[in-house]
Amino acid sequence: MSLLSILQEREEISVEMDERYDCAECKESLYGQKYILREESPYCIKCYELLFSNKCEVCQTLIGCTSKDLSYKDRHWHSECFLCTKCSRSLVDRPFTTKEGLLLCIDCYSNEYSAKCNACLKTIMPGSKKMEHKGNSWHKNCFTCNRCQQPIGTKTFVQKDIYNYCLPCYEKQFAQQCIHCKKPITTGGVNYRDQPWHKECFVCIGCKQQLAGQRFTSRDDFAYCLNCFCNLFAKKCAYCTTPISGLGGSKYISFEQRQWHNDCFNCKKCCVSLVGRGFLTCNDDILCPDCGKDL
Repeated sequence: MSLLSILQEREEISVEMDERYDCAECKESLYGQKYILREESPYCIKCYELLFSNKCEVCQTLIGCTSKDLSYKDRHWHSECFLCTKCSRSLVDRPFTTKEGLLLCIDCYSNEYSAKCNACLKTIMPGSKKMEHKGNSWHKNCFTCNRCQQPIGTKTFVQKDIYNYCLPCYEKQFAQQCIHCKKPITTGGVNYRDQPWHKECFVCIGCKQQLAGQRFTSRDDFAYCLNCFCNLFAKKCAYCTTPISGLGGSKYISFEQRQWHNDCFNCKKCCVSLVGRGFLTCNDDILCPDCGKDL
């Protein structure tokens, strides 16, 4: 290599060493200093912390580059500030939760806010299986039948007073038997003439329609819906031929083995109502006195 080449190489090195390498924010030289690259831009430690470090939720100071930044739902803590609000134990590498923005270890959260078992009165820990009914909670193994003491789980049960019973035990101990089918009544019973019925068993003897919640009547100890009773037993109106039930206080007119609805008892010719008035008969027709003059 020639002397000229060596001199040229040294000159290039000198130019490179003379280039500045400064902080992108404060423009101070970073030679011999610690710095951090962010999006290919260098920052001195002080500027980087001021620009990009997060503020601790507890002590409200910046979390420096040399400190561990613990984050949860866009909130940040120093590792030494990441503590349970109640017992002050460190939550680093431990399960935790929040309540109204406060950090809580699982034990403190459970003691303060978790449901208590209605049977053993102990806390039902978060994540464990629990049974709930009408605002009460139980551990899965505490939710048992008061009679046979077997776990109820998701099976059908009946609550009586403050106790729970599996369906077979409730039927054996408490349930009335339907007068019709002789099977236990657990829900939806109907009482008629001091006798218990299932709703689905208490039906019209004629059309078999359920009578619970409907108007009905009886004859010879049998229950009938109004339609069946009228069709079977009610007298027919001499004018419209439909049944006259006489139920519920409805009024009708009776004359010589014939009956009329009040609304049907009208003059055959002029259609004036004859209720409470004198009238004449002509064969099967009824007439007002004025129309009867023409006979």
